[in-house]
Amino acid sequence: MKYSNIFDSHTHSIHSFDGNHSCNALCDGAIEHGAIGIAITDHCDIDMKDFEPEKFAKVQFADVTKTQTEYKDKLQVLHGIELGQGIFNKPLSEEILSDYKYDFVLGSIHNLKGLDDFYFLDYKQYNIKQLLTQYFEAELELAEWGNFDSLAHLTYPLRYIVAREHIDVDITEYYDVIEAIYKTLIKNDKALELNVSGLFMDMKDTLPNKQLLTFYKDLGGKLITVGSDSHYCDKICRGIDRGYDILKDLGYEFFTIFEARAPKLIEIK
Repeated sequence: MKYSNIFDSHTHSIHSFDGNHSCNALCDGAIEHGAIGIAITDHCDIDMKDFEPEKFAKVQFADVTKTQTEYKDKLQVLHGIELGQGIFNKPLSEEILSDYKYDFVLGSIHNLKGLDDFYFLDYKQYNIKQLLTQYFEAELELAEWGNFDSLAHLTYPLRYIVAREHIDVDITEYYDVIEAIYKTLIKNDKALELNVSGLFMDMKDTLPNKQLLTFYKDLGGKLITVGSDSHYCDKICRGIDRGYDILKDLGYEFFTIFEARAPKLIEIK
């Protein structure tokens, strides 16, 4: 890769329900791509049926700790978690985050309360504008709650609504609530994630896209984490360099990682 400081802040191991490879395999993949570090951010979807968040957290944290020790001289490995729908059970979410000393917490919304993941929805049965309004309102509630470090894949539903189902969406219709989300992140020193996974999906774009990243920057947003959202060891770091290209085009000189829940700026070079 053309950058010397590739850092992937969104990866999934076998501890995620849809993961495929061990923590060690993810690290080996990162080293092969010349990365300086990764955050292992396995799914902890608080509202997932038949999922035991406390049991997951104990096992995953212990395994990442073991991996950190094994790779300490080869790769920086951060304790991470992708806390999905944390606002649907705030006490349980807060308990998990207080019980384990994570470096980095991604906050995400994969589904609305009582509905399946956006991946599984039959969009012919829904009013798209109403669905997206509810989604961005949930994102705003998540931002206001604030028990995370970086807001993951802001435009997650567009992966399926626009890219897969080819339903047109005018994102400017949601600018008021997106502005409120951004201002809340900025006020509370939270980061926005530049998720590059969409570059390799039907949408062929990042989540959020350059238009929305420009909006964030214009409001004064400075903290941006960059993640591949990889679920496979051979796809670790894929597209991170293109994410850095976008940031540089927008005038950013740094990307952000989190260590012990504190932001750290790293020069893009």
